[in-house]
Amino acid sequence: MKITWFGHSAFRLDFAGKAVLIDPFFTGNPAFEGDKGKITQGISHILVTHGHGDHVGDTADIAKATGAKVVTNFELCMYLAKQGVQNFDPMNTGGTTDQDGFTVTLVRADHSAGLVEMDVNFPLGNANGIIVKAPGEPTIYHMGDTDIFGDMALIAEIHKPDVVIVPIGDRFTMGPEVAALSVERYFSGAKAAIPCHYASFPPLVPNADRFVAALDGKGVQVVVPHKTVGVTV
Repeated sequence: MKITWFGHSAFRLDFAGKAVLIDPFFTGNPAFEGDKGKITQGISHILVTHGHGDHVGDTADIAKATGAKVVTNFELCMYLAKQGVQNFDPMNTGGTTDQDGFTVTLVRADHSAGLVEMDVNFPLGNANGIIVKAPGEPTIYHMGDTDIFGDMALIAEIHKPDVVIVPIGDRFTMGPEVAALSVERYFSGAKAAIPCHYASFPPLVPNADRFVAALDGKGVQVVVPHKTVGVTV
C-alpha cells in the first residue's frame, strides 16, 4: 500500500487497484503542495472523518468530477447530496461497509462536527475515526480529529491497526505528547505511526519534532512523510 500525505489530514491510499482519498482538503489548505487534478486521477472512493471544512474540503467537487463514491456518516452524506453528490454510502459510528475490495469502519472520535453557512451552524452527525481493511494489505486507522480516550484500547483490540494516522496539532485536537501517549499506550503493536493535522494553520504546532521525540525508544516507527511523496507500507 502506498500512503501519500497532502498536508493537514488529507491522504491518498493506493492499493490493489483502488485509489482512496481521506479528508481531501486542498482548496484553501496552506499546507497543500500539488496538482489537484493529478492527485484525483483514478480516485474510486472518498472517505470523510467528519463535517468540518478542513476535512470535507473538496469532497463535493471531486466526487462530481470523478464519480468517486463518498463514504461518511449519514448526516454528512445527506448534506453532500444537496451539494450535488450522487454516489455516496452513508454510515454511522460502529458500522462497517463493504466497498468492493476493502471495508470501511467508522469508530469513535472525541471532537465536534458541523459547518457554518450564512451564520447558521449545521450539525453534521458525529466526528469519527476511520478503519480501512483490505485482504493482504495493512490495516489503516485514520483517527480523524480527536483527543485521547480510553476506548482506543477497544479499537486496538478489535481492529489491530498496522498503521495509525494521528492528529498532533494541539488546540483543536490532542497535542504532540498526548498523541504520542495514545500510540504508546494503545497502539504499540502498530508497524508505523504517521502524524497529521499540524504545520498548516498558525495556531497548530509547526512540525512533528515533539511527537517524534516523545515516541523515541518506544518501539513504534514514526513516519513523517514529505508532502505529495508517498510512503509504501
